[in-house]
Amino acid sequence: MSESQLWDAVDDYFTAHLSPQDEALDATLRDSEAAGLPHIAVTAPQGKLLQLLAEIQGARTVLEIGTLGGYSTIWLARALPADGRLVTLEYDPRHAEVATRNIARAGLDTLVEVRVGPALESLPRLADENPAPFDLVFIDADKVNNPHYVEWALKLTSAGSLIVLDNVVRGGRVTDADSTAPDVQGTRTALELIGSHPRLSGTAVQTVGSKGYDGFALARVLE
Repeated sequence: MSESQLWDAVDDYFTAHLSPQDEALDATLRDSEAAGLPHIAVTAPQGKLLQLLAEIQGARTVLEIGTLGGYSTIWLARALPADGRLVTLEYDPRHAEVATRNIARAGLDTLVEVRVGPALESLPRLADENPAPFDLVFIDADKVNNPHYVEWALKLTSAGSLIVLDNVVRGGRVTDADSTAPDVQGTRTALELIGSHPRLSGTAVQTVGSKGYDGFALARVLE
């Protein structure tokens, strides 16, 4: 068994026992694939982790940057109370259309609002609405803009809020200070911002699994 096959097998075992799929989640993945969306959604164990983080946080409001087909959105929304709110931002109108259908089928459309357009345009408009601080922000969009997304997350949260930044390992390329790749540069800048910002306390965790070698960063807003 190769290393990647072993990672897949372990993910399958964890999924079967700790985060079993249901029809809404299965259909979300099927419809996303049928629509030609890229295979970059979180895995089931990662989705369950997001749900648990939101539940541990006692989140009532969640901001997601990067919707794709709505798979992670569903996991997060399931952690919210009946009067909770999740705002998710998606650049691609076709992705947003698929996600909106998937979220409605999961019975979560009363909790979730999908906003379409570049996130760096949607975020200022959202801030202009003066929303209550978000309890959790999940960032999983274009990596070159990760530093800007972290900065906006800070503006839209308050002390005690949690920021989750996905895909920070980049297959190990994050260690390459000389890299000119935009995803690496954006991720390194975001991590360095988390590490140096006086309002943030954070860490990063390496992961392996069905999506290969990657990881995520967690940052708690201090004040």
